[in-house]
Formats: sequence, C-alpha cells, structure tokens
Amino acid sequence: MECIFCKISKGEIPNYTIYEDNNTLAFLDIEPRSKGHTVVIPKVHAETLLDLNEQIFHDLLLAVKKAQERIEEVLHPDGFNVGWNHGTAGGQLIPHIHIHIMPRWLGDGGTNMHGIINNPGEMAVDDVAKLF
Repeated sequence: MECIFCKISKGEIPNYTIYEDNNTLAFLDIEPRSKGHTVVIPKVHAETLLDLNEQIFHDLLLAVKKAQERIEEVLHPDGFNVGWNHGTAGGQLIPHIHIHIMPRWLGDGGTNMHGIINNPGEMAVDDVAKLF
C-alpha cells in the first residue's frame, strides 16, 4: 500500500504546490503550524534521509532552498524553522521523509529547536565524543 506522500507526488491526492521539479515536491501542509507551513518530499519513497541516494538527497535539499525562497518572496516572514522528524522516537508520523519549512514571525509564540527536547542524558559530552 502506498503512503499518502507517494499518492500526493503522483497527483492522486490534490495539494497546494509551491515548488516542484522532476524529483521533489513542496506543498502547503494541510494542518499548518504557521502561515505558509510547507512540506518538501522526494517523489521516490524513502522512509528517512538515510534511505536516499546522494542525488535525491541533494535534490531534496535544493528543493527546500527553492521552496524557502518562494515563501520568503510571497509571505515575507521574519525567520524560519526548517527540519524533519526521523523515526518514531523523533516524532515521524508518516514513513516518508518530509522536511518541514515553518515560516516564523516575531511574537508568534513559537520557540527554537532547543524547545523540542531537553534531556541531555547521563553521559558527559566528552564521553559521548569518545564513542565516535
């Protein structure tokens, strides 16, 4: 069974496209967290970034840049949060890699990436570094 993002990329489910090329699609999120909240996906099915080949990975990040430029041109936000949820523990709900672009405005009540989690674990940073 195909995922919802595969169906959207094939045109089986309508969307509000803001950018598209041969390998990627950027469209407005239908449950936006901010005005202009956009989702960027590869047109091939891949659950996470680790499942993408380097060319599609490159195309996906370039599409994020192109979509962000379009949002900037149309909506003129004061800033952006850009990122993705990876795996169940990371909050990924749809098993197809998708990058969120969330336009931000001063005073909108949002926070930064540091507001996602505050649980540094039991190990000191230098001990974690030794694992690498």
